[in-house]
Amino acid sequence: MLKTLRTLRNKALTKTVAGYALALSSTLFSVSHAYAAEHNWRFVNLYSRGTAYGEVYKNFAENIESMSNGRIAVQVMYAGEGVGQTGVLGSVKSGLMTMGAPFQPMHAGEFPAGVVEVGLPGMTDDVGELSALFHEKGWADVLEEAYDKQNLVWLEPYIQLPVYVLTKEPIKSVEDFKGLKIRAPGAYGKFLRNLGASPASLAWSEIYTSLATGVIDGSIGSNLIDHRDGNHVEVAKYMYRLPIAGAQALPIVVNKNAWNKLPDDLKAIVRAASAVHAREQMTKSRFWESQAIADMEAKGMKWSPAPSEADVTTWNNAANSLWSEYAKSDKYSSRLIDIVQNKE
Repeated sequence: MLKTLRTLRNKALTKTVAGYALALSSTLFSVSHAYAAEHNWRFVNLYSRGTAYGEVYKNFAENIESMSNGRIAVQVMYAGEGVGQTGVLGSVKSGLMTMGAPFQPMHAGEFPAGVVEVGLPGMTDDVGELSALFHEKGWADVLEEAYDKQNLVWLEPYIQLPVYVLTKEPIKSVEDFKGLKIRAPGAYGKFLRNLGASPASLAWSEIYTSLATGVIDGSIGSNLIDHRDGNHVEVAKYMYRLPIAGAQALPIVVNKNAWNKLPDDLKAIVRAASAVHAREQMTKSRFWESQAIADMEAKGMKWSPAPSEADVTTWNNAANSLWSEYAKSDKYSSRLIDIVQNKE
């Protein structure tokens, strides 16, 4: 995305030598910078290099470095670079990675409260309400405690766009979901199972090939932009109009042992950088969403027909039935849902 190459014929030797000198100087600076850092962190995310969200995570890492004056150096690890999508949470808990941006539905069995945190189907899509849920009504306190039990420090959550289903064939009625194999981890999968589909839990990097080869008939993305960046529309052209979730709240987590090694001023800097990251996620997501829709429509994406009132009712009922189920997952899930339902 950000690649430029310049080649000149004359004075090639001089410029090549100069180029090698510059490259060596840059490398030596990077090495000395890494050694100069008081803390060297590895930050794993779920996106490939060059994708829209991959760049946002890169910005977050660079902000930590610049805001700390280089006292914290952050190496960004992208999709496929040592840790699979289902290994993000565990790699940060163990200390293999220092910091991570997990997609909670991929860790449903390991950390049930995360599935509630990201947003169950049927929860609010209002950003203001979501912010109040975390910062005024008590979700932040519950989640800090829950992640602490996992040897993790929970940072400022960031809110992403609605979750939509892309399928190879148009969905003309919710009845058409019956029998379809759809990549949808966590609560999203259970929701679609309530509509008769067969959910599968696949990493984002596996979606394109699985659609192309018929392993699955459709997929959710974390948002519409994921479908665009994964070129999924090349192998599945129909987007269903109703979102499974109106918004998603996702965390950044840090290994607690690494966090405890930071002095208070660096802890404050990392938290401040995570707040900047949360704002960037939201502002850029809104802009990118309309871009992504236009890009996919230019490649042949079509929206499935508008759902009937009966379909909307069925859709909402399938979502609501999950709340009581997840409230029984563990004590933290129960407390989170009680807060949403004004029971706590």
